[in-house]
Amino acid sequence: MKYALAGLIGLTVLTGCGPASEEAKPTEKAAADIKDSAFNPNYKNYLKTLASDEFEGRAPASEGGEKAVSFIENHFREWGLKPYDEENNSYRQPLPLVKLMPYKVSSLSFSGESAPESMKYRTEIMAWTPRVVEEVNLTDSDVVFVGYGIVAPEYDWNDYEGLDVEGKTVVMFVNDPGYATGDPELFNGNAMTYYGRWTYKYEEAARQGAKAAFVIHETGPAGYGWGVVAGGSPVKFDLKRDNKNIDRAAVEGWITEKSANALFASVGKSLEEMKEQAVSGEFKPQSLDIQAAMTINNKYEYLDTNNVIGYIEGTKYPEEHVIYMAHHDHLGMDPVREDDPIYNGAQDNASGTAALMAMAEEFSKQPRPERSIVFAAVGAEESGLLGSAWYADNPLLPLGKAVGGINMDVMNVYGPMKDMVVVGYGNSNMDDYLKPYVEAQDRYIAPEPTPEKGFFYRSDHFNLAKKGVPMLYAKGGNDHFTKGREWGEEQRAIFNRDAYHKPADEFDENWDLRGVQQDMSLFYAVGEELANSREWPKWAPGNEFEAARKATQDMRK
Repeated sequence: MKYALAGLIGLTVLTGCGPASEEAKPTEKAAADIKDSAFNPNYKNYLKTLASDEFEGRAPASEGGEKAVSFIENHFREWGLKPYDEENNSYRQPLPLVKLMPYKVSSLSFSGESAPESMKYRTEIMAWTPRVVEEVNLTDSDVVFVGYGIVAPEYDWNDYEGLDVEGKTVVMFVNDPGYATGDPELFNGNAMTYYGRWTYKYEEAARQGAKAAFVIHETGPAGYGWGVVAGGSPVKFDLKRDNKNIDRAAVEGWITEKSANALFASVGKSLEEMKEQAVSGEFKPQSLDIQAAMTINNKYEYLDTNNVIGYIEGTKYPEEHVIYMAHHDHLGMDPVREDDPIYNGAQDNASGTAALMAMAEEFSKQPRPERSIVFAAVGAEESGLLGSAWYADNPLLPLGKAVGGINMDVMNVYGPMKDMVVVGYGNSNMDDYLKPYVEAQDRYIAPEPTPEKGFFYRSDHFNLAKKGVPMLYAKGGNDHFTKGREWGEEQRAIFNRDAYHKPADEFDENWDLRGVQQDMSLFYAVGEELANSREWPKWAPGNEFEAARKATQDMRK
């Protein structure tokens, strides 16, 4: 799909690669692809196939999901990638899952002198158990307000300091103090950190010994309305673990703002007053002098799906490696829908999986790099980033020797964009490796427009970041070369309104794939540079993932 747009692509070949190396240069192939945007002409076919009705929305452990796994695996084999399981010549990394199905959830009731009325499931609270058990009971559990529920040594912040919450129910705000105050010197200012994610808050509550953990929902700091929390299916997936998640809190959930105000009224306070208290440097956890109780009845079943992993072994440093990642799953089918039961997931994320395949194919045609390159098509992302979490705990190669990674999720199908949007901009210097190649396309890097919504923590790269691996998550933005920003923003809005996680996310022959071709050439160039260098990308000083990277520093000498 070669094209010529006046002024679109700069014709000057880069002579340097920014902070990576003053002498490093893009490969001839990368430079050529940057100019004509025809990175891999097979991309369209991979996208169209993965998004077809034949694959039935690629749900984990489904017939359609299995077809997607086989499709990727067969191509990895055709291209001569080394398999994840060399002994059995298999590219499949088994991904054991458990499906949790709460079928009866009581109201959240309270006792105590100033106890509020009970809170109804779905309308006032949303609750579940992560434990793989048939029933959990919360009985006479003391309710404690713990501010933002954060323990962050790098920010000198500990909401649990001096507090024993063993067996208790903790209540906390979503997001983090930086967002709440707007103070750029507090956490990461308006941009959400890992500590602001509700998933972290449940994890920390469990580490502290809490029996139940509730996050207060507010649309602004959460990034979505109550309907997103309470309107979907209560069915959840998790990784199969020997301990059946007994180390997790028995109950996790959300409560509405109105419900939070009712709780705080027990100590004569309002939500806003408690928020002021939570962001103060003098915050102390506060008992609400009430006790909570509820029961959750649960069914569960075990399922098996797969990540698909192949790699090109490095010629000099085979354990050092660059990682390309994309999730191959989507939501599958809804048998109740009569009009269109298939959630095809064309943009989300057949587009990223096709890009991963296109990347693997192109690298397979080139001389082997000095470092290895791993291509990981992970499963069960829509179920909670589970495939990447499993890979992070069971990597093909030691993650302490991972140079860096690139995640591809919902690629740009609307044509060539001037802006290359980096999600989590400034988290690491992976941005700096990308920048010169972006400029060679006469484009510019743009930070994500809503960092407060924490999108960096909502895709698969996050699980590798938690292990310390510097990760790049970027995609073509909205500033179209010929149609302008307003048009590009309109296309994204239409997708989010009409197609995101809906059957309408289908392949469209009218899509303009020139933009994704350009983006793939960028990802190729960054990976190729790192795979043939002695560079080790770094997290920004003070970043929440820096400590994990430093913990494996001896592996990179």
